[in-house]
Amino acid sequence: MAKGSTQALNGRQKAAILLISLGPEVSAQIFKHLRDEEIEQLTLEIANVRKVESAEKDSVVSEFHQICLAQEYISQGGINYAKEILEKALGENKALEVINRLTATLQVRPFDFARKADPSQILNFIQNENPQTIALVLSYLQFEQAAAILSSLPQEKQAEVARRVAMMDSTSPEVISQIERVLEQKLSATVTQDYTNAGGIESIVQILNGVDRGTERTILDSLEIQDPELAEEIKKRMFVFEDIVNIDDRSIQRIVRDVENADLQLALKVASEDVRESVFKNMSKRMAETFKEEMEFMGPVRLKDVEEAQTRIVGIIRRLEESGEIIIARGGGDDIIV
Repeated sequence: MAKGSTQALNGRQKAAILLISLGPEVSAQIFKHLRDEEIEQLTLEIANVRKVESAEKDSVVSEFHQICLAQEYISQGGINYAKEILEKALGENKALEVINRLTATLQVRPFDFARKADPSQILNFIQNENPQTIALVLSYLQFEQAAAILSSLPQEKQAEVARRVAMMDSTSPEVISQIERVLEQKLSATVTQDYTNAGGIESIVQILNGVDRGTERTILDSLEIQDPELAEEIKKRMFVFEDIVNIDDRSIQRIVRDVENADLQLALKVASEDVRESVFKNMSKRMAETFKEEMEFMGPVRLKDVEEAQTRIVGIIRRLEESGEIIIARGGGDDIIV
Protein backbone atom coordinates (compact mmCIF):
# COMPACT_ATOMS: atom_id res chain seq x y z
CA MET A 1 0.00 0.00 0.00
CA ALA A 2 1.37 3.38 -0.98
CA LYS A 3 2.22 5.76 1.79
CA GLY A 4 -0.83 7.77 2.87
CA SER A 5 -3.24 5.71 0.76
CA THR A 6 -6.36 4.23 2.40
CA GLN A 7 -7.84 2.57 -0.68
CA ALA A 8 -6.61 -0.88 0.40
CA LEU A 9 -8.14 -0.55 3.88
CA ASN A 10 -11.58 -1.91 4.68
CA GLY A 11 -14.17 0.01 6.68
CA ARG A 12 -13.26 -1.60 10.00
CA GLN A 13 -9.56 -0.79 9.56
CA LYS A 14 -10.38 2.82 8.75
CA ALA A 15 -12.63 3.02 11.81
CA ALA A 16 -9.80 1.68 13.98
CA ILE A 17 -7.36 4.28 12.63
CA LEU A 18 -9.95 7.01 13.18
CA LEU A 19 -10.49 5.99 16.81
CA ILE A 20 -6.75 5.87 17.43
CA SER A 21 -6.47 9.35 15.92
CA LEU A 22 -9.29 10.73 18.06
CA GLY A 23 -7.71 9.51 21.28
CA PRO A 24 -9.00 7.32 24.16
CA GLU A 25 -11.45 9.80 25.72
CA VAL A 26 -13.38 10.53 22.52
CA SER A 27 -13.20 6.88 21.43
CA ALA A 28 -14.69 5.79 24.77
CA GLN A 29 -17.66 8.10 24.19
CA ILE A 30 -18.15 6.63 20.70
CA PHE A 31 -18.04 3.09 22.07
CA LYS A 32 -21.07 3.91 24.26
CA HIS A 33 -23.18 4.13 21.10
CA LEU A 34 -21.99 0.84 19.56
CA ARG A 35 -23.22 -2.72 19.93
CA ASP A 36 -21.11 -5.22 21.89
CA GLU A 37 -20.22 -7.06 18.69
CA GLU A 38 -19.01 -3.85 17.04
CA ILE A 39 -16.93 -2.94 20.10
CA GLU A 40 -15.28 -6.36 20.08
CA GLN A 41 -14.46 -6.13 16.37
CA LEU A 42 -13.05 -2.61 16.64
CA THR A 43 -11.06 -3.46 19.78
CA LEU A 44 -9.45 -6.38 17.95
CA GLU A 45 -8.73 -4.19 14.93
CA ILE A 46 -7.16 -1.48 17.10
CA ALA A 47 -5.02 -4.10 18.84
CA ASN A 48 -3.69 -5.25 15.47
CA VAL A 49 -2.57 -1.75 14.47
CA ARG A 50 1.11 -1.39 15.26
CA LYS A 51 1.80 2.03 13.75
CA VAL A 52 -0.23 4.66 11.94
CA GLU A 53 1.61 6.83 9.48
CA SER A 54 0.83 10.53 9.69
CA ALA A 55 -0.31 10.69 6.06
CA GLU A 56 -2.49 7.61 6.53
CA LYS A 57 -4.13 9.13 9.61
CA ASP A 58 -4.73 12.42 7.78
CA SER A 59 -6.32 10.57 4.89
CA VAL A 60 -8.75 8.64 7.13
CA VAL A 61 -9.71 11.73 9.13
CA SER A 62 -10.22 13.70 5.91
CA GLU A 63 -12.46 10.96 4.48
CA PHE A 64 -14.52 10.84 7.68
CA HIS A 65 -14.87 14.65 7.64
CA GLN A 66 -16.06 14.60 4.03
CA ILE A 67 -18.70 11.96 4.82
CA CYS A 68 -19.91 13.97 7.83
CA LEU A 69 -20.21 17.07 5.65
CA ALA A 70 -22.08 15.11 2.97
CA GLN A 71 -24.53 13.75 5.54
CA GLU A 72 -25.10 17.27 6.89
CA TYR A 73 -25.73 18.61 3.37
CA ILE A 74 -28.16 15.75 2.68
CA SER A 75 -30.07 16.60 5.86
CA GLN A 76 -30.26 20.24 4.81
CA GLY A 77 -31.37 19.83 1.21
CA GLY A 78 -31.18 16.26 -0.08
CA ILE A 79 -28.75 14.31 -2.26
CA ASN A 80 -28.66 16.77 -5.16
CA TYR A 81 -27.92 19.69 -2.86
CA ALA A 82 -25.13 17.74 -1.16
CA LYS A 83 -23.66 16.74 -4.51
CA GLU A 84 -23.68 20.33 -5.76
CA ILE A 85 -21.92 21.68 -2.65
CA LEU A 86 -19.36 18.88 -2.58
CA GLU A 87 -18.57 19.32 -6.29
CA LYS A 88 -17.65 22.94 -5.63
CA ALA A 89 -15.44 21.94 -2.70
CA LEU A 90 -13.92 18.65 -3.90
CA GLY A 91 -14.47 18.44 -7.64
CA GLU A 92 -16.99 16.32 -9.54
CA ASN A 93 -15.26 12.94 -9.29
CA LYS A 94 -14.40 13.20 -5.59
CA ALA A 95 -17.90 14.46 -4.74
CA LEU A 96 -19.48 11.51 -6.53
CA GLU A 97 -17.16 9.12 -4.70
CA VAL A 98 -18.14 10.57 -1.30
CA ILE A 99 -21.87 10.51 -2.09
CA ASN A 100 -21.71 6.91 -3.35
CA ARG A 101 -19.78 5.81 -0.26
CA LEU A 102 -22.25 7.54 2.04
CA THR A 103 -25.44 6.24 0.43
CA ALA A 104 -23.99 2.73 0.28
CA THR A 105 -23.21 2.65 4.00
CA LEU A 106 -25.94 4.79 5.54
CA GLN A 107 -28.82 3.85 3.22
CA VAL A 108 -30.64 7.17 2.96
CA ARG A 109 -34.32 6.53 3.62
CA PRO A 110 -36.67 6.74 0.59
CA PHE A 111 -38.59 9.98 0.13
CA ASP A 112 -36.17 11.83 2.40
CA PHE A 113 -36.70 14.88 0.18
CA ALA A 114 -40.47 14.76 0.72
CA ARG A 115 -40.16 14.95 4.50
CA LYS A 116 -38.86 18.50 4.05
CA ALA A 117 -41.67 19.53 1.67
CA ASP A 118 -44.97 21.22 2.35
CA PRO A 119 -47.85 18.68 2.48
CA SER A 120 -49.83 20.69 -0.07
CA GLN A 121 -47.01 20.33 -2.60
CA ILE A 122 -46.94 16.57 -2.17
CA LEU A 123 -50.74 16.43 -2.33
CA ASN A 124 -50.70 18.12 -5.73
CA PHE A 125 -48.57 15.30 -7.12
CA ILE A 126 -50.26 12.28 -5.57
CA GLN A 127 -53.95 13.12 -5.09
CA ASN A 128 -54.90 11.62 -8.46
CA GLU A 129 -52.75 8.52 -8.05
CA ASN A 130 -54.22 5.14 -7.08
CA PRO A 131 -54.72 4.45 -3.33
CA GLN A 132 -51.77 2.04 -3.14
CA THR A 133 -49.36 4.67 -4.49
CA ILE A 134 -50.70 7.31 -2.11
CA ALA A 135 -50.45 4.87 0.81
CA LEU A 136 -46.81 4.10 -0.01
CA VAL A 137 -45.86 7.79 -0.07
CA LEU A 138 -47.73 8.54 3.18
CA SER A 139 -45.96 5.65 4.91
CA TYR A 140 -42.59 7.32 4.39
CA LEU A 141 -43.62 10.84 5.43
CA GLN A 142 -43.66 12.47 8.85
CA PHE A 143 -46.93 11.59 10.57
CA GLU A 144 -47.96 15.26 10.66
CA GLN A 145 -47.45 15.55 6.90
CA ALA A 146 -49.31 12.32 6.22
CA ALA A 147 -52.22 13.41 8.42
CA ALA A 148 -52.54 16.71 6.57
CA ILE A 149 -52.54 14.96 3.19
CA LEU A 150 -54.97 12.24 4.29
CA SER A 151 -57.38 14.90 5.57
CA SER A 152 -57.26 16.68 2.21
CA LEU A 153 -58.00 13.62 0.07
CA PRO A 154 -61.54 13.03 -1.25
CA GLN A 155 -63.61 11.14 1.33
CA GLU A 156 -64.10 8.20 -1.00
CA LYS A 157 -60.31 7.69 -1.05
CA GLN A 158 -59.48 8.31 2.59
CA ALA A 159 -60.60 4.99 4.04
CA GLU A 160 -59.07 2.96 1.22
CA VAL A 161 -55.72 4.72 1.58
CA ALA A 162 -55.85 4.25 5.37
CA ARG A 163 -56.59 0.54 4.93
CA ARG A 164 -53.67 0.11 2.53
CA VAL A 165 -51.24 1.89 4.87
CA ALA A 166 -52.32 -0.41 7.69
CA MET A 167 -51.94 -3.55 5.57
CA MET A 168 -48.62 -2.54 3.97
CA ASP A 169 -45.57 -4.67 4.67
CA SER A 170 -42.49 -4.27 2.45
CA THR A 171 -42.03 -2.79 -0.99
CA SER A 172 -39.36 -3.52 -3.59
CA PRO A 173 -36.78 -0.83 -4.44
CA GLU A 174 -37.97 -0.85 -8.07
CA VAL A 175 -41.48 0.23 -7.08
CA ILE A 176 -40.16 2.85 -4.67
CA SER A 177 -37.86 4.17 -7.39
CA GLN A 178 -40.71 4.53 -9.87
CA ILE A 179 -42.86 6.48 -7.42
CA GLU A 180 -39.97 8.70 -6.34
CA ARG A 181 -39.44 9.73 -9.96
CA VAL A 182 -42.98 11.13 -10.07
CA LEU A 183 -41.92 13.75 -7.53
CA GLU A 184 -38.34 14.42 -8.67
CA GLN A 185 -39.35 17.23 -11.06
CA LYS A 186 -39.50 19.65 -8.14
CA LEU A 187 -37.84 17.81 -5.28
CA SER A 188 -34.69 15.74 -4.89
CA ALA A 189 -34.96 11.98 -4.53
CA THR A 190 -32.81 9.05 -3.51
CA VAL A 191 -33.36 5.32 -3.67
CA THR A 192 -32.30 2.55 -1.31
CA GLN A 193 -31.36 -0.85 -2.65
CA ASP A 194 -32.92 -2.81 0.22
CA TYR A 195 -36.48 -3.86 0.84
CA THR A 196 -37.82 -1.38 3.38
CA ASN A 197 -40.57 -1.90 5.90
CA ALA A 198 -43.11 0.90 6.05
CA GLY A 199 -46.74 1.38 6.92
CA GLY A 200 -48.56 -0.99 9.24
CA ILE A 201 -51.25 -0.44 11.85
CA GLU A 202 -49.07 1.70 14.13
CA SER A 203 -48.36 3.98 11.18
CA ILE A 204 -52.02 4.56 10.31
CA VAL A 205 -52.89 4.99 14.02
CA GLN A 206 -50.40 7.83 14.35
CA ILE A 207 -51.62 9.38 11.10
CA LEU A 208 -55.26 9.20 12.21
CA ASN A 209 -54.32 10.73 15.56
CA GLY A 210 -53.27 13.80 13.60
CA VAL A 211 -56.34 14.24 11.40
CA ASP A 212 -59.48 16.12 12.42
CA ARG A 213 -62.22 14.19 14.22
CA GLY A 214 -64.58 14.28 11.22
CA THR A 215 -61.99 12.69 8.92
CA GLU A 216 -61.22 10.06 11.55
CA ARG A 217 -64.90 9.13 11.92
CA THR A 218 -65.40 8.93 8.14
CA ILE A 219 -62.38 6.66 7.68
CA LEU A 220 -63.20 4.35 10.59
CA ASP A 221 -66.88 4.11 9.60
CA SER A 222 -65.85 3.06 6.08
CA LEU A 223 -63.26 0.61 7.39
CA GLU A 224 -65.86 -0.99 9.66
CA ILE A 225 -67.78 -1.92 6.51
CA GLN A 226 -64.75 -2.98 4.44
CA ASP A 227 -62.68 -4.67 7.14
CA PRO A 228 -64.32 -4.79 10.62
CA GLU A 229 -61.39 -6.58 12.28
CA LEU A 230 -58.88 -4.02 11.03
CA ALA A 231 -61.14 -1.14 12.10
CA GLU A 232 -61.44 -2.61 15.60
CA GLU A 233 -57.68 -3.11 15.90
CA ILE A 234 -57.04 0.49 14.85
CA LYS A 235 -59.61 1.75 17.37
CA LYS A 236 -57.95 -0.20 20.18
CA ARG A 237 -54.61 1.44 19.47
CA MET A 238 -55.85 4.96 18.89
CA PHE A 239 -56.38 5.71 22.58
CA VAL A 240 -54.53 4.05 25.42
CA PHE A 241 -55.04 4.48 29.14
CA GLU A 242 -51.99 6.73 29.57
CA ASP A 243 -53.57 9.19 27.10
CA ILE A 244 -55.92 10.29 29.88
CA VAL A 245 -53.40 13.04 30.63
CA ASN A 246 -54.46 14.67 27.35
CA ILE A 247 -58.17 14.85 28.32
CA ASP A 248 -59.63 17.98 29.91
CA ASP A 249 -60.75 18.01 33.55
CA ARG A 250 -64.50 18.01 32.94
CA SER A 251 -64.21 15.00 30.64
CA ILE A 252 -62.14 13.10 33.22
CA GLN A 253 -64.80 13.83 35.84
CA ARG A 254 -67.41 12.40 33.45
CA ILE A 255 -65.30 9.29 32.85
CA VAL A 256 -64.72 8.70 36.57
CA ARG A 257 -68.48 8.63 37.14
CA ASP A 258 -68.93 5.73 34.68
CA VAL A 259 -65.86 3.67 35.61
CA GLU A 260 -65.93 0.98 38.29
CA ASN A 261 -63.82 2.02 41.29
CA ALA A 262 -62.11 -1.36 41.39
CA ASP A 263 -61.07 -1.01 37.73
CA LEU A 264 -59.79 2.50 38.23
CA GLN A 265 -57.77 1.51 41.28
CA LEU A 266 -56.19 -1.37 39.39
CA ALA A 267 -55.47 0.80 36.36
CA LEU A 268 -53.86 3.52 38.47
CA LYS A 269 -51.79 1.02 40.46
CA VAL A 270 -49.00 1.01 37.84
CA ALA A 271 -49.85 4.24 36.05
CA SER A 272 -47.43 7.15 35.78
CA GLU A 273 -47.49 9.94 38.33
CA ASP A 274 -48.89 12.31 35.66
CA VAL A 275 -51.84 9.99 35.01
CA ARG A 276 -52.56 9.57 38.71
CA GLU A 277 -52.45 13.32 39.25
CA SER A 278 -54.80 13.91 36.29
CA VAL A 279 -57.36 11.54 37.81
CA PHE A 280 -56.99 12.42 41.50
CA LYS A 281 -57.34 16.16 40.96
CA ASN A 282 -60.74 15.50 39.36
CA MET A 283 -62.05 13.61 42.38
CA SER A 284 -63.30 15.02 45.64
CA LYS A 285 -60.60 15.23 48.29
CA ARG A 286 -62.22 12.45 50.28
CA MET A 287 -62.58 10.16 47.28
CA ALA A 288 -58.95 10.72 46.24
CA GLU A 289 -57.70 9.92 49.74
CA THR A 290 -59.82 6.77 49.86
CA PHE A 291 -58.46 5.67 46.49
CA LYS A 292 -54.86 6.22 47.57
CA GLU A 293 -55.38 4.27 50.81
CA GLU A 294 -57.05 1.33 49.07
CA MET A 295 -54.35 1.24 46.37
CA GLU A 296 -51.66 1.27 49.05
CA PHE A 297 -53.16 -1.74 50.82
CA MET A 298 -53.97 -3.55 47.58
CA GLY A 299 -50.66 -5.38 47.52
CA PRO A 300 -49.11 -6.94 44.42
CA VAL A 301 -51.35 -7.15 41.36
CA ARG A 302 -51.12 -9.19 38.18
CA LEU A 303 -50.16 -7.26 35.07
CA LYS A 304 -52.90 -9.07 33.17
CA ASP A 305 -55.52 -7.75 35.61
CA VAL A 306 -54.20 -4.22 35.28
CA GLU A 307 -54.24 -4.36 31.48
CA GLU A 308 -57.80 -5.75 31.46
CA ALA A 309 -58.95 -2.96 33.79
CA GLN A 310 -57.30 -0.34 31.61
CA THR A 311 -58.90 -1.86 28.52
CA ARG A 312 -62.36 -1.66 30.11
CA ILE A 313 -61.78 1.99 31.01
CA VAL A 314 -60.58 2.81 27.50
CA GLY A 315 -63.73 1.13 26.17
CA ILE A 316 -65.87 3.42 28.34
CA ILE A 317 -63.91 6.46 27.11
CA ARG A 318 -64.45 5.45 23.49
CA ARG A 319 -68.17 4.87 24.16
CA LEU A 320 -68.54 8.31 25.76
CA GLU A 321 -66.70 9.84 22.82
CA GLU A 322 -68.81 8.04 20.22
CA SER A 323 -72.01 9.12 21.99
CA GLY A 324 -70.85 12.72 21.91
CA GLU A 325 -70.66 13.10 25.69
CA ILE A 326 -66.96 13.92 25.49
CA ILE A 327 -64.76 14.89 22.56
CA ILE A 328 -61.10 13.93 22.42
CA ALA A 329 -59.26 16.48 20.31
CA ARG A 330 -57.18 15.01 17.48
CA GLY A 331 -56.30 17.76 15.07
CA GLY A 332 -57.96 20.33 12.86
CA GLY A 333 -58.80 22.59 15.78
CA ASP A 334 -61.28 20.39 17.68
CA ASP A 335 -62.20 21.70 21.12
CA ILE A 336 -62.44 19.34 24.07
CA ILE A 337 -65.91 19.66 25.55
CA VAL A 338 -68.47 17.74 27.55
